[in-house]
Amino acid sequence: MLGWALTFLVVALIAGVLGFTSIAGAAIGIAKILFFVFLVLFVVSLVMHMVRGRGAL
Repeated sequence: MLGWALTFLVVALIAGVLGFTSIAGAAIGIAKILFFVFLVLFVVSLVMHMVRGRGAL
């Protein structure tokens, strides 16, 4: 999912350089949403790993 966020960020940067402001804005919005979803899932995963302990792997 982080890969998708980075992809949309790159698309937004390229579109911004070329002058496609509406496309750049949409791509930045999608990248932000995906980044925060990834961040929440990472924190949940980290907490679950802490709760289960080291031997659960």
